[in-house]
Amino acid sequence: MDAVFSYAGRTEAPVAQPLPTRVGGFGGIVGLQTWLQAEGISHVVDATHPFAAQMSGNAVAACGAVGIPLLALERPAWVAQAGDQWLHVPDIAAAVAALPKEPARVFLAIGRQNLAAFAVRPQHHYLLRLVDAVPDLPLPQAEVVLARGPFTVDGDRALMQAHGISHVVAKNAGGSGAEAKLAAARALGIPVILVDRPAIPARATVATVAEAMRWVTAHAADRGV
Repeated sequence: MDAVFSYAGRTEAPVAQPLPTRVGGFGGIVGLQTWLQAEGISHVVDATHPFAAQMSGNAVAACGAVGIPLLALERPAWVAQAGDQWLHVPDIAAAVAALPKEPARVFLAIGRQNLAAFAVRPQHHYLLRLVDAVPDLPLPQAEVVLARGPFTVDGDRALMQAHGISHVVAKNAGGSGAEAKLAAARALGIPVILVDRPAIPARATVATVAEAMRWVTAHAADRGV
C-alpha cells in the first residue's frame, strides 16, 4: 500500500523514515482536509506527541468532515510507582506556579516550546535537555544539554546528580524513551511536577504499533494511507 509520513518540522534533523516524507504544517483544519483530498488519502494514523493537541484535534475534525477513517496511536500515560513524589498539574502555567519561591535547580524536561512560561521564575537554575539548540533562551539561568533519547536510568541519575537537581518538571508523554528521568528521580528522592495530558476529541485509539498495523492492514484500500 502507498503511504506518506508527515513531520511537523520542529526538529532540525528528524529521524529518517522508510517512507515518502513531508515536513510542515497543513494550515489548520481546512488545509489538512484539502491536502487529504488532494492526495487521495484513504486512512490516517495520528501518531503525534500526546501533547500535540491542536494537530490531533485538527485531524479528528478534518477526517470527520471528509469521511476518512482515523486511528490514534497513543502510548499509555505514565503511572506513579512506590517511592515517586509526583505532583500532577493540569498545564504548563500550573507547573510554573508549583515551583518553589526560593531558588531551586530544576530539570526542565518539557522540550523547547514552553520554555518562555518559566521566565516569570528567574530565580531558578534550569537544566534543559533538547534535541536542537535554542539560539535565544528566554531563561536567564539555564544550561542546555543536547541529546536525543531513548535515555537510561543510570545516565539520567548521573545527569541529575552532576547538576544538583532538586526538582523535575515533565510532561506525561508516556512511553519508554523518556521514562528514565522518572526512575532516576525516584531513586534520588527528587519531586516531579508532572503535567497532565491535554484533552483531545474522542477517536479510536490503540497503544502499540502492532495494533496500528493490524488496523491499517484490515482497513486500508489501495490508496494512500
